[in-house]
Amino acid sequence: MHAYVTSKLDYCNTVLYGLPDHQLSKLQRIQNTAARIISRTKSSEHIQPVLYNLHWLPIKQRIIFKILLITYKALNGLAPIYIQELLNKYKPRRNLRSASHNLLTVPSTNTVYYGDSAFSVAAPKLWNSLPEHIKTSDTVETFKKALKTYLFKQTLTGF
Repeated sequence: MHAYVTSKLDYCNTVLYGLPDHQLSKLQRIQNTAARIISRTKSSEHIQPVLYNLHWLPIKQRIIFKILLITYKALNGLAPIYIQELLNKYKPRRNLRSASHNLLTVPSTNTVYYGDSAFSVAAPKLWNSLPEHIKTSDTVETFKKALKTYLFKQTLTGF
């Protein structure tokens, strides 16, 4: 169940970034049902602790996790060139403190809905919102672990 359901939920989920919550809730219900079946939890019980015990991020955070993982790989030369070319490091024209914060330039868009959900816009926005200790992780594994912990904490505090 775990391998089948989560692989289907994670397949190309980066294209789901920016969808309204009412559309993502359908996928969230599928994940919740799978978690209930695996843990044998009653439908009357709250699902958040079950997802936490299974170490499953909610759908919205899974999408963010995937985008940020691709971004990390692109910035460290581990992603295809065409993805690396979508990201530009922030270089201020003057000597500013923000130059040392490992930021990305967020391109401007003409359309709010479609433009902001594009990888070239969403990835820099999400990346720039990360704490510095996560962005400067040495390996992919340490990045994934720190990012998942960060997203779990955000989920528990209500974003």
